[in-house]
Amino acid sequence: MIELVLNVVLVLTSVLLIVLILLHRGKGGGLSSMFGGAVASQLSGSSVVEKNLNRLTVFAGLVWTVCIIALGILIKAS
Repeated sequence: MIELVLNVVLVLTSVLLIVLILLHRGKGGGLSSMFGGAVASQLSGSSVVEKNLNRLTVFAGLVWTVCIIALGILIKAS
């Protein structure tokens, strides 16, 4: 049962990470500029939108890593 839950969380965080990484601004702007990141970043260097996007991406990455490690331990134990 725990393995199924971890697999579901792993799939959801994988999709979330893909979306969040694509939202980040690259060299020429990005999808994050659609949400107001471009105007604020031109004025102050780094906008609140970008900072929150970075935090959310790191959090999703940590959840993904914990799921990978937990699944590895569960598979090795069984």
